[in-house]
Amino acid sequence: MTDYHTLSVEDVQRNLGTGPTGLSAAEAEERLRRYGKNLLQEEARETPFQVFLRQFKSVLIIILIIAAAVSFAVDEPLDAAAILCIVFLNAILGFTQEWQAGEAIAALKKMLVQRAVVIRDGARREIDAADIVPGDLVVVEMGERVPADIYLIEATSLQVDEAPLTGESAPVDKAPGSLPPETPLAERSNMLFAGTTVVNGHGRGYVVATGMQTEFGLIAGLSRQVEDETSPLARQMDRLGRDLGLIALGIAAIAVVIGLLQQRDLLEMFLVGVSLAVAVIPEGLPAVVTLTLALGVKNMMQRNCLIRHLPASETLGAVSVICTDKTGTLTRNEMTVVRVWTPGAEVEVTGAGYAPEGELILNGTPIDPLEDPGLRQFLRTVLVCNHASLGQDDEGWRIFGTPTEGALVVAAAKAGLSRADLPEPVEEFSFNSTRKRMTVICPRKGGGYVACVKGAPEVLLTLSSRLLSGGSVVPLTDELRREILSAIEGYALQGLRVIGAACRPLPPGIDWTPDTVEEDLVFLGFAGIVDPPRPEAAEAISLCRSAGIDVIMITGDNPLTASTIARGLGLSSEGALTGADLESLSDDELAKRLRTTKVLSRVTAEHKLRVVDLLSRDRKVIAMTGDGVNDAPALKKASIGIAMGIKGTDAARESSDMVLVDDNFASIVAGVEEGRREYDNIARFTRYLLSSNVGEIVAIVGALLLGLPLILVPVQILWINLVTDGFTALALGFEPAERDIMQRRPRDPGEPILNRNAYLIILSLGALIGLLALHVFLGVYEVDLDRARTMAFTGLIIFEVYNALNFRSFRSPLYRIGVFSNPALILAIVGTLALQVVVVYVPLMQVFMGTAPLTLADWGLLAILGLPVLIAGEVYKVLRLKIGRMASDAVGT
Repeated sequence: MTDYHTLSVEDVQRNLGTGPTGLSAAEAEERLRRYGKNLLQEEARETPFQVFLRQFKSVLIIILIIAAAVSFAVDEPLDAAAILCIVFLNAILGFTQEWQAGEAIAALKKMLVQRAVVIRDGARREIDAADIVPGDLVVVEMGERVPADIYLIEATSLQVDEAPLTGESAPVDKAPGSLPPETPLAERSNMLFAGTTVVNGHGRGYVVATGMQTEFGLIAGLSRQVEDETSPLARQMDRLGRDLGLIALGIAAIAVVIGLLQQRDLLEMFLVGVSLAVAVIPEGLPAVVTLTLALGVKNMMQRNCLIRHLPASETLGAVSVICTDKTGTLTRNEMTVVRVWTPGAEVEVTGAGYAPEGELILNGTPIDPLEDPGLRQFLRTVLVCNHASLGQDDEGWRIFGTPTEGALVVAAAKAGLSRADLPEPVEEFSFNSTRKRMTVICPRKGGGYVACVKGAPEVLLTLSSRLLSGGSVVPLTDELRREILSAIEGYALQGLRVIGAACRPLPPGIDWTPDTVEEDLVFLGFAGIVDPPRPEAAEAISLCRSAGIDVIMITGDNPLTASTIARGLGLSSEGALTGADLESLSDDELAKRLRTTKVLSRVTAEHKLRVVDLLSRDRKVIAMTGDGVNDAPALKKASIGIAMGIKGTDAARESSDMVLVDDNFASIVAGVEEGRREYDNIARFTRYLLSSNVGEIVAIVGALLLGLPLILVPVQILWINLVTDGFTALALGFEPAERDIMQRRPRDPGEPILNRNAYLIILSLGALIGLLALHVFLGVYEVDLDRARTMAFTGLIIFEVYNALNFRSFRSPLYRIGVFSNPALILAIVGTLALQVVVVYVPLMQVFMGTAPLTLADWGLLAILGLPVLIAGEVYKVLRLKIGRMASDAVGT
């Protein structure tokens, strides 16, 4: 590929077969056929049918489908239908959420460029930007998106926001002229790149690349080579599904063998085996997980997190490293003057952002800046020598123009100055990267003209021979120059962007040229400008620290600015690594440095992708934020990619799992808290459902070993698993977050959802529930088998209601979390018992479910028998708390 930034204008024209009058219409048409439309090739969005089919990929869902097929084969069509209903309900829920998220993303998308101005056949024409071809001569102006990669041949005060491509937050100055071959992308001042925005000035140039051949397109193509990561929860649920499938087959086979050894009927034992297999599998689990995640998605949206894929909401809770952009995420993305230096005085400027609210403070005391001649002249100069303007709309105060110039306008407004108070310039010498200054000539009140100059203070110093001090113009001595340069360097070391100002009353009759006007200047001072941190970002980073989450700042800004912002936010880092540093380090060396160095600057798309890849190898769950096309590959590679909703590009959003609606880092941390709550609740109801299933298995196998009739029929097991347990489990998904949820370290993504302790609790409580049900059955079956089954069936439901209270928390007793702190669970319990009354007493349901009426004494007996289930759980929690306190006291001593 040709390095156009190294070529002269003549070489570019020769290479592209174009010239000062642009292409002819016929040649443009022929090139459009040859090169194709100037569009990025987007990954085809999944069809509704593909999204729906993806809901069936879970191992648990596949097992349920197999269970439905077996039920149908053994002439249990109602059981098969019930299972398939749950499977399809789950798929519909998952599909609805993901499709709605996709529609929301589509609504957020904005066309990069809609129209563009080109020169064809020597005349200006406005065309669809998709019809631009290599060789076209394109005109760009302030406020427009650049439609293709362009080699500049003319530029007037041209500045471009290249953050979507390079990550650099400050506008970049652009000017014609060839550059050395080794010039990095971010420093190619003679090139304009597709997808960037002109924020000041105007220019024209030749199109050198379109569509996927642009720098924007090449990086977008890189993201396609990155495979999506499977969420930790999906891996855990698939592992659980495989385990449950094997357990179901094993238990069913053992039960059949035992029955045959007892010389029972083969068909009867096959039905027992099917019943046990159905009892092992928590049929309601996939639907409850999906509903809980869908609920979490809505909660996330309230926290400004738009989830694109259901599992992403829970994945956020497992995050152990957040790689975050700086500009707009940790900072306000509103450049602000924080300090002004003038000869003899240095004032602090309060207030952040574009709202003209704040004070100018000297030595701790607010002052009227217009009473200080030096400060007044500095602010008047930077205001008149300025293209930006301040305005207000429904969303608040806005700047029209470059952020740096806007910051100076706001500072002047805080002092009570506006453009209406100043004369209109009659001449301008524009800023460019070579001159590093802008000059305007304005009429003076008493007659004559004055030159007002704004730019790099060290450049203005070389052009100045005097300075304004205490209201008087005095000579600028070498000693004063050294003092001023030292002050400028001090500002720069604090990460401030420094803008200086100077002026000169023009002698009558002088020629107005840069060489004659921009000399013998009176130096006025300089301002320190910064993009201030978001006020809530420091607290969010502190919360991450307490939650055991590493935060790594990855930015296109210079290392000094990045390090200053990091310190201000309390982000501890041993220095900063630049993109060049990353290239010089091996993978092992970089992985080691990333443990202590949390600021990365001047990085490319490949650097970000490498960092995410290295962190992932450590079994870390990575959240990566980004807004530009240069972030897209890393967003796709990360465990959860987070795109910016306000300043993000389409490429970033399409590669992400989540869109941050307000571009605020604090919202990510709020999302982490919600994700942790979701996982806790998924673990709660998974364990609750499995303990219930263990109870059913113990009851069925116990009856089998004792030579008793089948204690539960398959339809009763399905009713428990799908309806009664399902409602209660879903209510557990509403459980509020525990108080210390953000004081825990992130969970190990490789750890199964059921650890050793969980298995112990599930088996212990499940066995107790099963034995209680068997006890109830033993006391009645010889008198009335239907009533005995109804007692066991109803008993299991009542015992599991008590058990649901246990699983609200295994860290805190019920009296600590409050019986009524989860109203949804109370409603679920009442609803479950009401449904069971219907099943027991409504004749149609009696026929369908195989139940018989119970007396009030029967219900009272079952309620009393279930109390040990709750008591056992509470005793366990109290003992665990006491042991934990004793261990803590031992460590303290």
